Amino acid sequence: MAADPLTSIATALQREQIIPDVIPSSHPFTPTVLFSIVYPNGAEVNLGNELSVEDTEDEPEIRLAQLNGLWDDAAEASYTLAMLDPDAPFRAEAIYRSFRHWVITGIKAPAVTSNSAEALNALKTHPATTPYRPPGPRPNSGIHRYTFLLFQEPAGPEPFTIPQGAPEYGAALEERRSWNPIAFAEKHNLKLVGANYFLVRSAEVDTAQ
Repeated sequence: MAADPLTSIATALQREQIIPDVIPSSHPFTPTVLFSIVYPNGAEVNLGNELSVEDTEDEPEIRLAQLNGLWDDAAEASYTLAMLDPDAPFRAEAIYRSFRHWVITGIKAPAVTSNSAEALNALKTHPATTPYRPPGPRPNSGIHRYTFLLFQEPAGPEPFTIPQGAPEYGAALEERRSWNPIAFAEKHNLKLVGANYFLVRSAEVDTAQ
């Protein structure tokens, strides 16, 4: 019998030590939403597969899996997605953990009206708070675990947005370093409901003179 896909998420995160490096072991996290990340060239993130820097240059689409029927029951749910690198500058000495690559709020399940691939893409109802920055591991820094965390936003009369002036608006390289996604979620009453990740192997450069 195949493993339950939601259980497989937690197993994969533990295997790659994203739990506890990104998600503390003490943090209550039971995956309830499956999602995939698909880049314009067709490269897809799948719980630890290896992609190249070239594969991941452009902002991807998000696809939320339909579980327990259609999306009708969750039509009002909205999500925030964060992408980060916990291995900055390299895993053995991750002094900039975590480097914030992308934060986007207001993600909603699509109204599926056709069988085209585009119809499966989640709706991006707000511009990204942190603009997408593609992976760019420094040479000789080993393998990086680029991690996506999906948070359910709090329900309310107004759509959830991150207040202007929050650190997540900082787009410069130095402003993206040393970001704590779990502290961010707790501050804004976001519930972690899903995770995914891929690996990028840094270029090996001969530094011998």
